[in-house]
Amino acid sequence: MQSIIRALVALSALASAAVGQTIYPIDRAQILTGASFDFKVEFPGAVAASDIKVTIDGEDAAKVLGREPLIAVDEDDLGHTAYWIRGVRMAKPCTAIVEATAGDKRATVTWTVYGTPEGRLAKNVILLIGDGMSMAHRTAARMLSKGIVEGRYGGELAMDDMPHMALVSTSGTDSIVTDSANAMTAYATGHKTCVNALGVYCALNSSTLGHPNIETIAELAKRRLGIAVGVVTDTEIEDATPAGMVAHTRKRTDYNNIVRMFYSLQPEVILGGGTPNFLPKGEARAKREDNQNYIEKFAEAGYTFVDTATQLAAAAAKPETTKLLGLFNDKNIDGSLDRKFLKKGTVAKFPDQPDLTDEMRAALAVLSRSDKGFLLMVEAGRIDKYSHSLDWERAVYDTIMLDNTVKLAKDFAAKNNDTLIIVVPDHAHPVSIIGTYDDSKGEQLRDRLQTYSAAQFPNYPAPDAEGYPATVEVSRRLAMVFAAYPDYCDPGKPYLAGENQPTAPTASAEGDKQPAVANEEYCKPGAARKIGNLPFTARTGVHAADDVVLTASGPGADAFRGRVDNTFVFRAMARALGLGS
Repeated sequence: MQSIIRALVALSALASAAVGQTIYPIDRAQILTGASFDFKVEFPGAVAASDIKVTIDGEDAAKVLGREPLIAVDEDDLGHTAYWIRGVRMAKPCTAIVEATAGDKRATVTWTVYGTPEGRLAKNVILLIGDGMSMAHRTAARMLSKGIVEGRYGGELAMDDMPHMALVSTSGTDSIVTDSANAMTAYATGHKTCVNALGVYCALNSSTLGHPNIETIAELAKRRLGIAVGVVTDTEIEDATPAGMVAHTRKRTDYNNIVRMFYSLQPEVILGGGTPNFLPKGEARAKREDNQNYIEKFAEAGYTFVDTATQLAAAAAKPETTKLLGLFNDKNIDGSLDRKFLKKGTVAKFPDQPDLTDEMRAALAVLSRSDKGFLLMVEAGRIDKYSHSLDWERAVYDTIMLDNTVKLAKDFAAKNNDTLIIVVPDHAHPVSIIGTYDDSKGEQLRDRLQTYSAAQFPNYPAPDAEGYPATVEVSRRLAMVFAAYPDYCDPGKPYLAGENQPTAPTASAEGDKQPAVANEEYCKPGAARKIGNLPFTARTGVHAADDVVLTASGPGADAFRGRVDNTFVFRAMARALGLGS
């Protein structure tokens, strides 16, 4: 008889992919007391309910969890039997052994259920995420914004000057290299999942909305404490990192349902791009497939809607503004290099887009009107997107922008010492600074590349008051190189005409399945034609499994030290807010 359980989770958790697990939450899951989750067991084949036995520490799971299970034979016509108890909670800290049996076949997982001390350490929590921000991004941002002379920097980044630090490991259940959806789920729920999943475990369900849900920290904070919640980004608001605060879907690109989930939770502050998925079918720019106008629905729910930086500042300044929805671009908000200096991207179409610091000021003004405190997630998402396109100057200018945003958070926190601030990437990119490109050394890229003592120091102009050099087009520039790339031509110079597109554009989705070719626009004299080291169909750079650096300050920040798992970020925030007490 075929094994009742597809994988013995307890024995093979390190090796098996998420789709091979049969008990959800999975082995070694860490579960906050009082946090809601869906409990599911998947059995292969048709199994009679009378043959199924599921226990927690030897007791019937339904009795422990206080609800009767639903048994679904041939669930979704996929040939397996599912045992469900949805929306359950564990009441007390413990080490729970979960066992699922059918006949003489058995599988076991172990959960760690943890609580938090009584009371709250922090009134507010601010989580700042540099999406894809690697050490090289931080180092380059420090060089450009603070300067470096004889090996010493002219100052510290705001994110450097924080008393607590930790290395964070980011791998998911199905891969050593995570994506932003999986990574944000770890931060938002304390549970690991698989690539492309938001707020769910990756089960066998065919519907993207049918997988086992895990309550997010935003949902917890609202349900248990009634505090205000803010979600702020410079990407589309439906993108993985901001969506991770509210969403439960196996497919991170399920933008229309993600908008609905934002409306369901109604965070007090929602700021980013992505307008078309709020607009009803048939309206210009709309991407919805129904007739729901979510801008109007949010307005009816008491939100002030804004779509320019000018409107944002005016709305936030009004004491009566306690709910704020801002959508400033059809897609992602343009990065700081384009908005402030080059005027490329979509700046001509959206000339009054806010900086991430503008969004932060507005969010703090609105959220601080809640006497119960707030939870705020702020993402600098284009660091990642520009790194995918191998456009490091744009990524580093946005790292400087993130650091300016961190300073605003620290200035706010300094007033009352009641705010936990966490600055952390969600994953890394394989990128490093190896020297400089010196135009006086020759025409070819490898002639211009200088290393060790020949590299000297870059000659960017002194930064302005915000930390930005006025130009990136200088004669001796940082040589910041990516270790994973498709076929492309590397000019060793900044992309002044617009964001780099390393490979030739594809005419259709079908083209994405074809081998990528270098974008000949950049294959000019002096550029190096590089043979890619990624799969042939790859069109951009990829993430890396490297640990990332977290810095923190404020009440509860002492939890961070040494190396931690990405799920620990959730645990530290829950501890600071007393969510498991």
